[in-house]
Amino acid sequence: MKNFLTFCLCLIGTYAFSQATISGKVVDQFNNPIPGANVIVTGTEVGATTDFDGHFEISTQLSGIQEIKVLFIGYTTQTKEVNFSGNVTVNFTLAESVQSLDAVLLTASSTFRSQKEAPLSISSVRQKEITKLSANSQADILRSIPGITAEGGGGETATNVFVRGLPSGGQYVFNPLQYDGMPLMSTFGLNSSAHDVYARPDIGFKGVEFVRGGAAVLYGAGSVAGIINYTSKTGDSNAENILNVEWADKGRLKTDFYSGGKLGGDDSNTYYAFTGFVRKDDGPIETGLPTKGVQFRANIKKKFENGSFTVHGQFIDDKAQFFLPLPLDGANRTRLNGNDGKKVSQLLSGELAHTSFLTPGGVYESPIEDGVYTQGGYVMGDFNYNFSDDLTFKSKVKYANYKHNFALYIGGNGANNNPMTLNQYVANVAPGNLGYNASYQGTTGSINGSDLVLDNLHIDRLRPMTDYSGEASLTKTVESENGTHNITGGVYLARTEAEDVNYQYRVLSEFNNNPRLVNLSYTDAGGNDVTFSQGGLYNRIGMTSNKFLSQNKSAFYLTDEMVFDKWRFDVGFRVENTEGTFSNGNIVESTVYDDASLTPELANVNFADGSFTRANVSATDWAVSLAGLYKLNTDVNLYANFSKGFFFPQLRGFTPIATGVTGSKYDSEQIIQFEAGAKLGTEKLSGSFAAYYVGLSDRIKIDQGFVGGSLVDLTRSEQSTSTIGAELTFDWSFAEYLSLRGTSTYQAHEITKNVSTDLVSNTSSTTNEGNELARQPNFLGSIGMYYDNSKIDALFSFNYTGSKFAADNNTVELDAITIARLGAGYLFDMGENEETLRLGFSVFNLFDDDGVTEGDPRNVNQSGTAEFFFGRPILPRRFFLTATLNF
Repeated sequence: MKNFLTFCLCLIGTYAFSQATISGKVVDQFNNPIPGANVIVTGTEVGATTDFDGHFEISTQLSGIQEIKVLFIGYTTQTKEVNFSGNVTVNFTLAESVQSLDAVLLTASSTFRSQKEAPLSISSVRQKEITKLSANSQADILRSIPGITAEGGGGETATNVFVRGLPSGGQYVFNPLQYDGMPLMSTFGLNSSAHDVYARPDIGFKGVEFVRGGAAVLYGAGSVAGIINYTSKTGDSNAENILNVEWADKGRLKTDFYSGGKLGGDDSNTYYAFTGFVRKDDGPIETGLPTKGVQFRANIKKKFENGSFTVHGQFIDDKAQFFLPLPLDGANRTRLNGNDGKKVSQLLSGELAHTSFLTPGGVYESPIEDGVYTQGGYVMGDFNYNFSDDLTFKSKVKYANYKHNFALYIGGNGANNNPMTLNQYVANVAPGNLGYNASYQGTTGSINGSDLVLDNLHIDRLRPMTDYSGEASLTKTVESENGTHNITGGVYLARTEAEDVNYQYRVLSEFNNNPRLVNLSYTDAGGNDVTFSQGGLYNRIGMTSNKFLSQNKSAFYLTDEMVFDKWRFDVGFRVENTEGTFSNGNIVESTVYDDASLTPELANVNFADGSFTRANVSATDWAVSLAGLYKLNTDVNLYANFSKGFFFPQLRGFTPIATGVTGSKYDSEQIIQFEAGAKLGTEKLSGSFAAYYVGLSDRIKIDQGFVGGSLVDLTRSEQSTSTIGAELTFDWSFAEYLSLRGTSTYQAHEITKNVSTDLVSNTSSTTNEGNELARQPNFLGSIGMYYDNSKIDALFSFNYTGSKFAADNNTVELDAITIARLGAGYLFDMGENEETLRLGFSVFNLFDDDGVTEGDPRNVNQSGTAEFFFGRPILPRRFFLTATLNF
């Protein structure tokens, strides 16, 4: 017993002797503390995060001379060598650099490292810059990232994002949108909703990272093209409170807030963060229908000796109007004048609010007033535990549930889809009529026969989704004679369930902004009185889709991030299986029952008869990623990476043709990527240059169009594409507080295979091979001048999107678009406790209101030779004022 006690005392003494405590403070060049900075021991998982006062403390059994590195988004990384022996104090002063390649990388990696040290293409934007943008949508945030085409003409939601020449309908197909390392939804293609409808940025984020390239396929949900990851703030030792109020023309008022700090007394290790927004908006294009909502997010973090546990949560209840293509002048694709003489920017009528009508299945109530409406949220647990300095366990578990409607208005897509005079319209719908009466809905006055009218389609897409997902990984650090191996093994599991239920109806309206509805009746050639439109409605189409889909994913990955003297290598492998179920409900017309009791209003209204056709699909595939980086000198790193990846096609493209049978085999799409480049990081100049290749094989593409007045899937194509490109980024601080920043991308893309099946006639053909990809420009770029001395800040920037074809047939080429933004602000010191108030302004789209961001994706054969052209203009000029209070 005595020997055992002696042995234990020796162990305790040995442990106490070897324990080192490194503490200090991290500040900026103005001696302001930097909270949330990462302080790590290079080549290990040992580290800490600074508190609100910039303090940190690291306790470890490491000994001898070690290198400590401090990283924070927007600041140049600083390193110091420290002798790990006893209690040591070391302080750091970081220099600000918004686009610095030394910003810490949080995504697509199992270890802490900077952008400069990662053999990948990475861009980051910190929250301070996002707040100054007064962004309309994700497009405004992502538009300046090289290789990214971001179309924001639809308004605040459903931004279309295209990455490095890849074909896509947009909407984050190849690049998931993530919050805190977990996707908002784990599976693509269960319905057609864009993932940004489920959440919006607020001031409770540290910033956003976009990782491009094949390494993104390895971790978490996996992605063949890249990952967009927002990282939340978590509370720290002292309280922090931020209030941001934003005003803009066209009736915008938005208030963001953030509060974070410690829960409990001074000895507590529990922290909180609470953030969100409340908003209302009549724009950015006024429709007479509401854009309003709230979002609340919160997290509680418990720190303990060897790790932490954080619970994240979100609630969103938000409505935003969505703008689809509308008729433009066919010759120059500019907006047409309406009956009131003003340029027509949208055709969504506020008079359609509360629209309802009878169907054989009951009363249908249109949610068109709500536009893109999302209600629900998620809860996520994030657990990190260090078994030792060289063994770390990480796990995330998330549940998300959203009630979501996507109510769309498609202007000018009826049988008479071009604006024409009322006299012409009646002659078209009732040849040889003996006379007509027309009036605006809700008024007693009639309209003139020379006034322009248009028939339109309304689609209400009911899109509820539920998502269950989880990830767990174990990272082991192994020291060798030549360097360090960080070996990570992990699993990812997910199940996503969704509905794809559509209702449609058609409306006759005047041709104006926020148009009035038109009631029309006439006497036909046989002398019969006919009511054509009532309440503006002339065709109550009813239900057109009744689909229920679910998909499971299970993946395993194994990676090794190796650090040597001048070399860094990343090697990774992933294998994944997916299983999906598609239940397709049968839609019928009420006339098939030949029920004499049916009124004329019900006679042709579609509804579900309760029967379903169901089929299951499954696939398994693997991915591998190889990457290397060489430190040429202290300023320049050279890197290259290669990946073979996969993408599971969107399940809704595999409609069952009989129970248990799909129309085609469900196979994964293959993608090969290669990239090589250099990264430069000096005190005055930082940037990167990369050349890349992307090849995608056997992609399934669905094109939609109109048959019988209803929007349906028209063609299903098997497509292969090839892209080569080059990217350049730079940040040149050519004077004190003043910098010039820019990006440039050139990409040459080609459709190498395109076998298209007409889903109406069930015939196949080979088309468009050798053409360029739809909606992908050859050139993208941005450039801007930025000034910030911590009191006064200003920016003047341009984003350029080159010309691109509206469809794969390359018949219509859309002109290039340049969006300019101007902004400035001043920071006031408000009190003795370092409270500050920033007052600022910004102007979006300073010069150009007429550019067309895209053609009509539902009209793939658009030739551009007609009198009218369907397209979606970019959002108009908008002026913002902001007030940001930190206290």
